[in-house]
Amino acid sequence: MELKEPVLKLLNKLYEPDCMIEIKFKRYDLAVKTDEAGRPILLYMGQRDEQGSIKGERYTRRLKFDNSGNMIKDHWEHKGKAT
Repeated sequence: MELKEPVLKLLNKLYEPDCMIEIKFKRYDLAVKTDEAGRPILLYMGQRDEQGSIKGERYTRRLKFDNSGNMIKDHWEHKGKAT
């Protein structure tokens, strides 16, 4: 399952560094883990159950930088089911 443009717009924003952000987006519950710069690097997308866990899909972000700190690769990978 490929991430679509409206979700990618949310994931291209900067958030509070090193924390888990919970977002309600249309019919999905999103949980986003950020890195030290506030960039989302882990995404859980699906429906929240009674215990507060998200049942759905899990994605990780691959970021690659050159020696001067410029981003040369930014890619979201589908890692499978989130339980």
